Amino acid sequence: MPLSRIAFLTVALALGASPATAQEKSPLVVRGRVQLNLAGAEAVLAAAQKKAAAMGLKCNVAVVDDGGHLLAFARMDGARPASVNTALIKAMSAATFRQETGPLPAKGEPDLHLSLSLQTASGGRVTTLKGGVPIVIDGQVVGGVGVGGGTGEQDAEVAKAGIQALLDALRDKQ
Repeated sequence: MPLSRIAFLTVALALGASPATAQEKSPLVVRGRVQLNLAGAEAVLAAAQKKAAAMGLKCNVAVVDDGGHLLAFARMDGARPASVNTALIKAMSAATFRQETGPLPAKGEPDLHLSLSLQTASGGRVTTLKGGVPIVIDGQVVGGVGVGGGTGEQDAEVAKAGIQALLDALRDKQ
């Protein structure tokens, strides 16, 4: 038997002997994924600013996608310049860690050393300051909101108001 025919048969047998068919293989893309867009981010931003104003706060508000990339940002008149980066990092941390920001517990108690170590190790790209909240739609984290300008509790309340407005708008469109 000529060598080319042996090579052909070897390849044909190897391909035909594969235990998985195309339908059994893992998909190459994720389908049916919910993704936050600019309009959604702007809705969160507007509602968060409205809540902050109602509370008498002057805040910076950042909205990021699920990867922590900025989608929308607003600095309310009179908001502290130092809170610009804080708001963004809170949003990034909430989105990428998939949970609200806050002190990290060590054996049930907040551990300042652990929190500072995380911030240092990440080059300042992660924070444990309160005020970052993930945006969850249909069980998927699609982004995060970070607020800087009030206390940590106030910032979280403002962020949650922005998220709630988005969820309400989505429910009303169904």
